[in-house]
Amino acid sequence: MPDPTPRIRVLIVDDEPPARRRIRYLLKSDPRIDIAGEAGNGPDAVEAILDRKPDLVFLDVQMPEMDGFEVIRAVGPERMPAVIFVTAYNQYAVRAFEVHAQDYLLKPYDEDRFREALNHAVQRIRAARSPGQSGRNIEILLRDFGKAAAFPERFLVKSGEKLVLVKAADIRRIEAADKYVILHGESVRHIVRDGLASMEMKLDPRKFLRVHRSHLVNIDAIREVQPLFHGEAVLILKNGDRVPLSRTHREKFEAAFIR
Repeated sequence: MPDPTPRIRVLIVDDEPPARRRIRYLLKSDPRIDIAGEAGNGPDAVEAILDRKPDLVFLDVQMPEMDGFEVIRAVGPERMPAVIFVTAYNQYAVRAFEVHAQDYLLKPYDEDRFREALNHAVQRIRAARSPGQSGRNIEILLRDFGKAAAFPERFLVKSGEKLVLVKAADIRRIEAADKYVILHGESVRHIVRDGLASMEMKLDPRKFLRVHRSHLVNIDAIREVQPLFHGEAVLILKNGDRVPLSRTHREKFEAAFIR
């Protein structure tokens, strides 16, 4: 008789393709599991979590541009599924337990250790399947590692041969451009060698929101929201700039205005 218990949807996140293939291989024969997809970097992981809503994420800790802990912070406690951290460094295993992950896998791990971590996670997920249950654990992460974080009010950015002091409050929006970001002010813009995810971590999330995989916006600069099709929208800023609001970020964007 088939098992009536809903299967566990799993997302695999690792910047190394062989590591993703190994996890997929170990999962594919497990009848309890549906593989919801893969992501090779932090920003894609955030988008996949918000869009596909997996129950469990195998999450690499060290990734370029945005590490596993930054992924959790970007998604937020109310949306973050259960996590099994995957790392080659033992010090991260300790931190994984500090942030209340379901478990961790220390590379290189064998199949028995993988099954042990997976079984532990599946049992915990099935025992607490209600929405937001895993988010309560992740909420402790944000309390322990993010609540007391100080967000800079000013940035030093290079402009030609000079260093210019830019107030965070004067930044209207930030746009990703390959290995750079463009800081758009009221009448000036600055190009900075940094990643969008890195900039997002430096800015106060109560004031700056990720609205698209390539855009951050200062909420005080927004004039109106124009809905489009299929959940997409466009933000019209007070200076007339138009910024896309993607479907995967819209719910979190709207929740930021509910108090």
